[in-house]
Order: sequence, then structure tokens, then C-alpha cells
Amino acid sequence: MHIHILGICGTFMGGIAVLAKAAGHRVTGCDANVYPPMSTQLEAQGIELIEGFDPAQTSLAPDIYVIGNVVTRGNPLMEAILNQGLPYISGPQWLAENVLQGKWVLAVAGTHGKTTTASMLAWVLEYAGLAPGFLIGGVPENFGVSARLPQTPPQDTKSVSPFFVIEADEYDTAFFDKRSKFVHYRPRTAVLNNLEFDHADIFEDLAAIEKQFHHLVRTVPQQGLVVANQQQSLDRVIARGCWSGLERIDSAQGWQVQHVDSQGRFDVLFNGERQGNVSWALLGEHNRTNALAVIAAARHVGVAPCIAIEALSAFKNVKRRMEVKGVVNDVTVYDDFAHHPTAIATTVAGLRAKVGNARILAVLEPRSNTMKLGVMKDALPDSLRDADAVFCYANQLGWDAAAALAPIQHKAHTFEDLQTLVEAVVASAKPGDHVLVMSNGGFGGVHQKLLQALQV
Repeated sequence: MHIHILGICGTFMGGIAVLAKAAGHRVTGCDANVYPPMSTQLEAQGIELIEGFDPAQTSLAPDIYVIGNVVTRGNPLMEAILNQGLPYISGPQWLAENVLQGKWVLAVAGTHGKTTTASMLAWVLEYAGLAPGFLIGGVPENFGVSARLPQTPPQDTKSVSPFFVIEADEYDTAFFDKRSKFVHYRPRTAVLNNLEFDHADIFEDLAAIEKQFHHLVRTVPQQGLVVANQQQSLDRVIARGCWSGLERIDSAQGWQVQHVDSQGRFDVLFNGERQGNVSWALLGEHNRTNALAVIAAARHVGVAPCIAIEALSAFKNVKRRMEVKGVVNDVTVYDDFAHHPTAIATTVAGLRAKVGNARILAVLEPRSNTMKLGVMKDALPDSLRDADAVFCYANQLGWDAAAALAPIQHKAHTFEDLQTLVEAVVASAKPGDHVLVMSNGGFGGVHQKLLQALQV
């Protein structure tokens, strides 16, 4: 079968492309913006990429068009597909029907931490010899790809693994299906990491997102398991009804962290009983919470907590999660996907815990749909409180970034021009500094621009 994917360079749709190619389909795709790591991953897989949405692409005559949620009415290729009555389907529905059907799906949902937690979970199952398939909105360093089909376990060469780990996004499915993506996945094991207001472009308020999360809970079978953090918004979701097993994180009647040391190591408790000690390089309370959820979810498929804990000690994190891009003249440049104020605060705090009193220069691009709408702008100053200096790229924002950052105006700077921002960061940087770049996009290749400019 030939499938043509519209919006192929998004992390989710790019993952679908990899899975489809591995399943033996011919895969082509198009997008308006092409940048690493997804573009390089797709090219390495031999998937043909076309820039833009020219209606002439219908001449490819694929068997079906798989539509990403970046595609809207008015998109010239989509209009041609509709006008010609050509077959199309959403990415989540294609995935559910062609990959997830009959699998033991482990879905990781939450406003923050989905990618890291799903990566941890996939790695724990891999380490335990379960050879899972996965689709993750990033590239886990332990695997080097964002998606793969279930593999043949080393201890059972006659069958393919039944397990599939998926990052379960609450964003809408497609312009013609406004349900959250994750309602398509029908998990047997569901992790609910946390829940805050986000995606202001599609959700009116927090209650609307809570409703979608409960739709996910409704799909978990009686013999399944919901692993949920102890949080008011998730409490409200669970209170609406839960018909499966339920294990809570940060609860005396569930999973807890204890005895955190200065290196980030910690003990894991379940129902008050010690399960072992996690020793790893990741820092921050959020990552410890993520680890608890992973251990709980892995236990549901038969992985003993002691094995999961051992696996986490070998976890290498995800690209674009506090990823060091380079060090020039003793100035370290990091790349991180943080874009919501809570994630920004957590990321900066995590780096602060790592570098102590060294200076942190936060370089921010508020480019998510929610941030562009200005819904979260008032929370930005507090989210950046642990940074020593802030450089905000305010190009085409639609709101006054300087005014929003006024409470920290003594250390905040805004820029409409990317090159001017780069020059300002380099002028400010001193040996021993840490430049933390945060964006959910390519940010105009700012990381490499900074590294090159620092060499002068």
C-alpha cells in the first residue's frame, strides 16, 4: 500500500511514517516546515519528503492520504483531496487500525513529561526483554528513533511482542475529528502524569481537558490499570469514574519517592515497602515522579520493580531534553523542548540544581499555539525566576513580550530579530555560563548560530 502523509515532519506523523515503512508500505509525505531531528530521521529511513502542499501531489495517486492535525481547511492539497473525493484518514485512526489493534497498549498522557516518561517506559520494557513497539514525540537516546514496530523478544523467537508504548497526546485528532488523539488508542495500561491548562487554541478551560482525559479513562478495560499522579485535576478526572485497576503516585497507598540524595538517587516505595534505589543522571522532582509512573506501568505487564529500577539506571534521556549541543570557550549550550510556563520553570530549576551558582542564560521562543495566544504570558516571569538573564524571541507573537516580562525587566531582554538576539547572548556570555535554549520548534537553528558566534 502507498500512503502519503500530510504534515509528515511533526513528531507524531513522522513516527507514523517510520512505522508504516517498517510494515512494508510505500511512504511519501509533505510538510511546510522541515527541520531536524525528524527530517533527518525520515531521510535516513528512505522516506521521500516534499516541501509544501501543492495540489499536484495528487498525481502520486497513493492508496490513502493520512492527515496530520496541522492540516486545516484551505490547505491547497487537502482541498484537492476533498474535491476529487480521494480516500483520507487521520493519523491516530490509521495507527489504531493498522498498528495498535490487538496489542497491549501502554499510553502515557499528561500536560508535561509525556515524551520522557514514554521513553523511559519503552526502555524499561526493552531492558526486561519484552521488545516493545513504540511511538514517542521525541528521539530516545537509548533507541535512536522515535518509533518502531514491536520486535521479536530474545527469549521467544517464534512470536512478536504484544506490547506497544505510545505518547498519548490530548491535542485534537484532525480538522475533521475534534476528539483528543488518545481516545483512539484504547490502552490496557494508562499513565496520567499530570494535568494543567494548555492548548488554549482548542480547549476553553481546564474542565474541557479534564473531560477528554476522562474519555481516555473510560476506554481502559476492567483488567487494565490507570496510574495517576496525586493532583487535584486528576483527582477530579478519577472521581468521574474509573472501572479498571488504579495506582496512585505520591501516595502512601501507592508509589512514593524517599531518601533523595545530592546526586539525584532515590528510594522507591510501594505501599510503604522499599522496592529499590534508582541511581541515574536525571535531576528534578518531575523526573522522579515520571520514574514512579514507569515502574508502576511496567509492573502491570510483569516487569518486577527491581528490574525496572535497574533499567532506569541505564536510561539516557531524550533528544531536546536538556541536551548539550556544544561547549565553546567554557560556555555550554543546551537544547530543551520546554514551552509551557510550568515546563520552563521545571527545566530551569533542573539546570540550576545541576550547575549550582553558575550563571544560566535562558533563551526562549514562545512559539506554541497556547503561548502565541498570550494565555500563559503572565506566568512567564515567575517561570524564569531561577535564570540569571532572559533573552526572549518575540517575533510575530501578537502580544507585548517586554510588557509581560516587566516583573523581571532587570534581567529580561526581548528581540524581534534572531541575529540580534544571538549577538546579545554572545555578548553577555562568560566562561562558566550555561545557555539554556527552550522552544518546541527549530528556533531558526539558533543553537548552531550561538555555538558558531561563541567561537569568534
